[in-house]
Amino acid sequence: MNTFSQIWTIASIELRQRVRGVAWYVLLAVFVVIVLVVTVLTTLATSNTDQPGAVLYSIIVYFVLLLGTLVAPALSGTAINGDRENGTLATTQVTLVTTTQLVLGKLLAAWITALGFLVAALPFLIFALALGGASPDTAVVSILVLAVELGVVAAVGVGLSGLIRRPLFSVVTTYLVVAALSVGTLIAFGLGGFVGQERVTVTNEYIDWSVDYDESDPVTGLPEDPVCVTDTYEQPVPRFDRVWWTLAANPYVLLADAVPIHFDTYGNPKDVFGSITYGVRSSQSAPEIDTSYSECDGEYSPSVEPPSAREVIENSVPSWAVGLALHLALAVALILGAISRTHAPSRRLAAGSRIA
Repeated sequence: MNTFSQIWTIASIELRQRVRGVAWYVLLAVFVVIVLVVTVLTTLATSNTDQPGAVLYSIIVYFVLLLGTLVAPALSGTAINGDRENGTLATTQVTLVTTTQLVLGKLLAAWITALGFLVAALPFLIFALALGGASPDTAVVSILVLAVELGVVAAVGVGLSGLIRRPLFSVVTTYLVVAALSVGTLIAFGLGGFVGQERVTVTNEYIDWSVDYDESDPVTGLPEDPVCVTDTYEQPVPRFDRVWWTLAANPYVLLADAVPIHFDTYGNPKDVFGSITYGVRSSQSAPEIDTSYSECDGEYSPSVEPPSAREVIENSVPSWAVGLALHLALAVALILGAISRTHAPSRRLAAGSRIA
């Protein structure tokens, strides 16, 4: 029996144990109902837009990622220590299956279980593509990245279940790791930007309308020789350009940043992926330290036209590759740690650990 067949044997045993229960089917049914409601409401809300399928597709993908990160830790966080607590791990370890094959088999089962949500959402994704607006390249890349991210979450759960002896603690720790990546990076980004804020000098020049003017320009309505008053003040501005990289590890930002962005005729993104990417890429630009606006020269707005969303995205640094590398490194490190900790015979066991 080769290595892959042994890995698949462990994975198939895990999968058969899960599909025997009702809980797995209930989770899938609830997920399908939620996605169905979201699909109907989003379709109605975007029925008058030019590209209704683009928004619907990105929302469904994010729902799959959200539900996957919520359910996968509960299903994978007890993969190894749960068997140890039930007394079935030692039975498997005395067979020809190696520790590496055992851990990888449980990882494969947890990954396939998480991908079940993606498979259940495929009819809705196909419907979004049929509505128009979502491009095939967006669909291919988003599904691939989504599948990898679900695998990372499964690896975190399986890895921690091998490193931590108590099932409850491993599940909680898995949720904390997922929360740190999803929510913690946003908190670090916001706090980091405000902690490093700087004082910006703003100079406004405006016309003194208390003066009686004899002549005015017939086009602009401004006086020919206006009396100008200058007002200068300072205000704090967050420096998000220094901490934008903290969002590279966020799975939702990573997914949006990796997907090819398509723009409308005005240079604006068509879907949620593009909107999130535009917001993150905009934070890379440093604010102007000294700004000035003048009413006296007929300019009521900055002389430089702000860049469009397309220009901001094309002239910024993509971060999805760095974030994906960090996620894969975390997953590999935890799986290797689980293999080392689960190896039998063990030289040293923690107090209260079960041997068989």
